[in-house]
Amino acid sequence: MPQTEATNQAPLIALIAGEDSGDQLGADLIGALRRRYPEARFVGIGGARMQAAGFDSWYDIKELSLFGFAEVVSHLPRLLRLRKALVARLIAAKPAVVVGIDAPDFNLGMEKRLREAGIRTVHYVSPSVWAWREKRAEKIGRSADRVLCLFPMEPAIYARHGIDARFVGHPLADRFALVSDRAGAREFLQLPQNVPVLAVLPGSRGSELSMLGRTFIEAARKVAASLPGLRIVIPAANERVHASLQAILGEARGDDAPLLLHGHAHEAMLAADVVLLASGTATLEAMLAKRPMVVGYRVSPVSYRIARALNMLKTDVYSLPNILARAGGMGDDIVLVPELMQDDFTVDKLAAATLALFQDSERRGAIVGAFEQLHMALRGDLEGHAGDLAAAAVAELVEVGRG
Repeated sequence: MPQTEATNQAPLIALIAGEDSGDQLGADLIGALRRRYPEARFVGIGGARMQAAGFDSWYDIKELSLFGFAEVVSHLPRLLRLRKALVARLIAAKPAVVVGIDAPDFNLGMEKRLREAGIRTVHYVSPSVWAWREKRAEKIGRSADRVLCLFPMEPAIYARHGIDARFVGHPLADRFALVSDRAGAREFLQLPQNVPVLAVLPGSRGSELSMLGRTFIEAARKVAASLPGLRIVIPAANERVHASLQAILGEARGDDAPLLLHGHAHEAMLAADVVLLASGTATLEAMLAKRPMVVGYRVSPVSYRIARALNMLKTDVYSLPNILARAGGMGDDIVLVPELMQDDFTVDKLAAATLALFQDSERRGAIVGAFEQLHMALRGDLEGHAGDLAAAAVAELVEVGRG
């Protein structure tokens, strides 16, 4: 194995982040590593948060921020050229360790080439091996010396394939209080304290909004028709989403009209009694906000049939709260969160499930209690945050080079 810059001086540590969530993880990791190595240098690909933490980004993070199969395919030649140039530059720089943050389609291939060149590699954020083809773990193990996992059930899966994986906690678990502040969130959003509130999050991508948005909004309106005084709050992730949602909502006016927000998704969840939302990371955020929820989603019929025909999905539940509850031993058949997927994704079924939660305070209380347990399980260490635990796992590999 070649000598690295970590051997006799402050380490050079490379990080490769591909999108906004990775930029936040990278910034937290840099901060925690700098407490261990004050003179360390950090290079690679990162966004504004990482750069604010003293990171030298060799390329713009937007080069990797692509969504959707068609978009990735159209940019594939450029991405391959970028990865080739990045690998060559990293081999020449000889960092103590390279951390690929999420973006598995780009990072795993890069990590494999660097590992073959004798550079220690870490993959931060395990792909969903518990939901899609567990054998993928073996491919990841050929790329990374160590995998850092956000969910507690993941290391055991890697262990079955002889791969070093560490649970470091989920960073979102550090950003939500164990006891949520509904009154403070309502005050922030200027919502009355004594009315029922429904937060609606119909997705943040254009394809999601076009396929799901109107159904979610109509379901919320149907709930409002049966629940006097209900306030509907809809946070928009960005200006594009805001414009799309405004077009769906139309010209609704008055105190009872849906409140369309610029951002503030966490505050909207915290202010709500129930959340109605699309399947995805937002379900984890709603769980950490301790809010009962109804989850819905629909993909194109062709995509759904292909996934089923190929037996790609290895779980019969889709939302992270349900997956975590089963993995955490709450019961193999437990369903904390109603899931209305594909043919069940209708206005009537979404509205009925949401209204049922509003009308059953005992059920809502039991769900909140379960969510509190799951929140605790996602904190990797009560004494440390996810960034600190990830930094400790990375630093072990740095010290290998120093020894």
